[in-house]
Amino acid sequence: MPVRPTVRFTALFSLTALAATSLAACSSGSGSDPDTVKVSFKQSTDNSIKVMDTYLGDVKKQFEKANPGKKVELVPIKAPDSEYYTKLQQMLRSPKTAPDLVYEDTFLINSDITSGYLKPLDDYLADWKDWDQFIDTAKAAAKGEDGRTYGVPDGTDTRGLWFSKDVFAKAGLPADWQPRTWDEVLDAARTIKEKAPGVTPLNVYTGKPAGEAATMQGFEMLLYGTGTGSGGSDPLYDKGSKKWITAGQGFEDSLSFVETVYEEKLGPEVSDALDPNFGTKVRGELLPQGKLGIALDGSWLPQDWLEGSGHEWPEWSKELGLAAMPTQNGQAPGRVSMSGGWTWAIPAKAGNPDLAFEFVKTMQTKANAQKWYVANSGISVREDVAEDPAYVDAQPGIKFFTDLVADTHYRPAYPAYPKVSVAIQEAMEGVTTGDKSVEEAARGYDDALKEATDNQVVSK
Repeated sequence: MPVRPTVRFTALFSLTALAATSLAACSSGSGSDPDTVKVSFKQSTDNSIKVMDTYLGDVKKQFEKANPGKKVELVPIKAPDSEYYTKLQQMLRSPKTAPDLVYEDTFLINSDITSGYLKPLDDYLADWKDWDQFIDTAKAAAKGEDGRTYGVPDGTDTRGLWFSKDVFAKAGLPADWQPRTWDEVLDAARTIKEKAPGVTPLNVYTGKPAGEAATMQGFEMLLYGTGTGSGGSDPLYDKGSKKWITAGQGFEDSLSFVETVYEEKLGPEVSDALDPNFGTKVRGELLPQGKLGIALDGSWLPQDWLEGSGHEWPEWSKELGLAAMPTQNGQAPGRVSMSGGWTWAIPAKAGNPDLAFEFVKTMQTKANAQKWYVANSGISVREDVAEDPAYVDAQPGIKFFTDLVADTHYRPAYPAYPKVSVAIQEAMEGVTTGDKSVEEAARGYDDALKEATDNQVVSK
C-alpha cells in the first residue's frame, strides 16, 4: 500500500531533513531500556486518518496489561511511502537508532535482508502455534533468498477499478460496468471527458513522486495483463536464467496506455499526477466528491471512509462500483490484479528483539488480526480469519477483492526490485510529461535496468 524517488538507488537512502526528524525520535537507541519495546510504523500523511494509530494504541494497552512492567513506545513516521523508506533505512543502520519492531513493505524486505538490516525470525516462529494459520503465499513474501523468514505479514491486498456511479450516469455509462479490454477502459474515460465536464475521467498513478504506487497500481497492472508473462512466467523477471527482462512489446504497450491517458488529458493534470500526496487527494476528495470517474487503485481504499476516519463516507458502497482490471485484449483469464502487503520485522540491531516478538504475538491473535483486516480494508492472510463469516461480511468489497486473489500476481521481490521499480517510474514519468516517446522511455528503462542489476538482463 499501500507506496521511491530517483533512478540511482543510493539516492533513495540519502539523509534528508525529514529523515533527521525520525532519527531524533529514536536517538536514545532501542536498547536503552530493556523493558520498553519501540515500534516504528508508517503514519498516514492525512492528519484525519488514524487507522494504524488507533489499532496499535489498542494493542499497546493489551500488551502492557498482560506484561506488567513492560512498556510500548510507538514511533510513527509520517511521510509518503518513498520518504518512509528513506527514514526507515537510516534508522536501521545503527543500534542507536534502530527500533525493536518495524513495518516493512514486502517490496523492500529482500533488499533490507540483503543489506543485513533484518533479523531472521525462524526460531521465534517455530514455537508460535499461530504461524500455521498463515497462508503459504503470504509466508513466501517475507522470505529471504536464504530460505529464512524475516517478517510476519499483516495482510495482503489486490487491485482493481473503482468507478463513480454518479459520473457514469451523467456520461450514459452502465452502473454494472465490467470492461473486457484496455480499449474499453479508455473509451469509458473518453466518454466521461466528453459528457461529464469538470470530472477527471481516469487516474493511473505515474512517475517517481508516486513511488511504488506508480509501479504497482499503475504499470504492473498493465504489464501483467499483456500476456507477455503467459504460461506462468513473469514479464519482469526470468526465473530460469535468474535475469531481469528488458523492455519488450508488452512493456511498450503498457507505456503507450499511460501515454494515452495523459496525452489525451483523460487523467489528472500532470502537476497533480506528479504530486507525492496525490493518492491522499484521490481517496479524501476526488472519489467522495464525485470528481473522479475511474480510479485504478487498491482494495484498502475504504479504510479512509470508515467511521472515525475524518472522511466518513458510509454511502461509498452505493456510490462506487467495482470492476476487475481487464487484460489487454481480453485474453485469458480476462482480468488481472497485483498483490503485495506489509510485514512486521525485527531489525538486526534491535535492542529488545524478544520483547518485540512478544508484541507481534499480541498483534496477531485471531481477534486482533481480524480487527486489523477490517479496520484497514485488508485481505486476510490467516486461514482462520478468512473462514470467519464476521470477516467476510464486515465490509462491502471484501468478497470482490478477495476473489481477485485467484488471478493475482506478485512482484519479483528480489533484492534488485526496488531499483527496477524506480526505473519503471522513470519510464512512466517520461511518457506522462511528454518528454520522451514510448520508444525512448523503453530504451532508458533498459539502460537503467542494466545498471540496477549489474547487467543481469535477458531479452524476451
